[in-house]
Amino acid sequence: MLSRRTLLAAAGAAGVAAAPGRFAIAQPARQRLLKLVPQANLTSLDPVWTTANITRNHAYMIHDTLYGMDSSFTPRPQLAEGMVEEDDGRSVTVTLRDGPRFHDGEKVRAQDAVPSLQRWMKRSPMGQKLAMFVEEMVVVDDRRFRFRLKQRFPMLKAALAQVSNSPPFIVPARLAQTDAFTQIRDTTGCGPFRFKADEFNSGSLVVYERNAEYSPTPDGQPSLTAGPKVPHFDRVEWHIITDASTAAAALQTGEIDWFEQPPPEIQMLLARNRQISIEAIDPLPLVGVLRFNHLHAPFNDKKIRQALLPAISQSDFMSAVVGPEPSLYFDNVGVFTPGTPMASEVALEPLKGERSLDRAKALLREAGYGNQPMRLIGPTDILAPSAMTQVAADLVRRLEFNADIALGDWGTVVQRRTSREPVDKGGWSMLLTSFSSFDFADPSAHFPLRGNGAAAWVGWPDMPRLEQLRDEWFLATDLPAQKRIGEEMQRVAMDELPYIPVGAYKSMTAINKNLQGRVPGFAIMWNMRRV
Repeated sequence: MLSRRTLLAAAGAAGVAAAPGRFAIAQPARQRLLKLVPQANLTSLDPVWTTANITRNHAYMIHDTLYGMDSSFTPRPQLAEGMVEEDDGRSVTVTLRDGPRFHDGEKVRAQDAVPSLQRWMKRSPMGQKLAMFVEEMVVVDDRRFRFRLKQRFPMLKAALAQVSNSPPFIVPARLAQTDAFTQIRDTTGCGPFRFKADEFNSGSLVVYERNAEYSPTPDGQPSLTAGPKVPHFDRVEWHIITDASTAAAALQTGEIDWFEQPPPEIQMLLARNRQISIEAIDPLPLVGVLRFNHLHAPFNDKKIRQALLPAISQSDFMSAVVGPEPSLYFDNVGVFTPGTPMASEVALEPLKGERSLDRAKALLREAGYGNQPMRLIGPTDILAPSAMTQVAADLVRRLEFNADIALGDWGTVVQRRTSREPVDKGGWSMLLTSFSSFDFADPSAHFPLRGNGAAAWVGWPDMPRLEQLRDEWFLATDLPAQKRIGEEMQRVAMDELPYIPVGAYKSMTAINKNLQGRVPGFAIMWNMRRV
């Protein structure tokens, strides 16, 4: 295990700027070991229970899905061999490949797939939509199960390939029967790596070992979560190092191979090292959101939510994340990822032009804000949400909210944001976070764009018009129709404000150049090898 004290001493002795650009001497065992400093601490192991990116990344290490999604957003088979549609698409039979087994040696069967999907459909926005079309799911035999649909669901493959923060992973039936609102602690999966529960130390170390029995799909080339997932490392270690200088020193001395999310000033220092590559982890940008709690005052009042708009500067939020370099961030960002077909600038006028604190204060007075307490929660140990939270903290103070700023580690924030209690009982009013590009590419898996009340993502907005438009989007027959509906969804969202878009940014990662084969998208560790 990497010694935190050793790293601190190295950082102190050499300084990040002066750290030598060299590799540690590679020993045979080190060649088979990959060490990563992840974006955050891993506190929840269940990707159905939480939408945290770190839990999604963890789950892709140990689990697999029926279909994967490539970088062109095309679904491709993973655990599935294929599917057959009958009865005008109202009967769909999925056949599993014969090879995949769970880590306990049991075959992956249709009897596991059906309850896994049923549990997923209770929490995932895409799964919830699919559930509305499903009459029943039935097991045909060990390798086949069948959807009986009320009507054809054109996006069925896309649903089964969803990459967002709650993918439809297939787990053993005994685990899939767990209530969707209860966390699963057992990490038995069928993915390319096994989780080492005996070495797990939240806040310090996460360990995975290669699954020698993993059965990769024979389908095509690796792309995002599609194609073969071949593990080339016998062991992967995630070292939770919250001090960026310490992590940077470790990367430069070769004690760490990959620093997933270095802050901007550290990126500039690491870029001087010829052995380190600073590159976008995802070709498309991540999107930042300012999320309201719609259950309690003050932000259960639409007029008070709207009052913030004149004071919101997307460039302020984004430059806090990536620094002042304008090529690394986007403003004039709506509810969909820039660069995707759904993205537009419809109804974004309230976020454009000169920003005015005075105008926002006046609107708050007109809306009847009466000094009700509000609480902003946010992390101190994960780059983007932490930086955006600091900007928001300054903003609510200048707007003269009666604000409590409650900061903690990311794991605590993930737990705390599930509270539906009012502020005086430990609840929250506002938080900031970011989502991967594919989460906001369209309405299908867009958690914060839901308006389904108690079943919605944290914040729980009740906005029937958004839900109606989302239903229409799923039934649209072509891309132009989908785009028109997407524009109307953005128009409604900018009026109702389930959240405020605060821009988009390119997430840069720092990785040793002797690692080759990285699959772009997020911290994907299959198919990568040391050269």
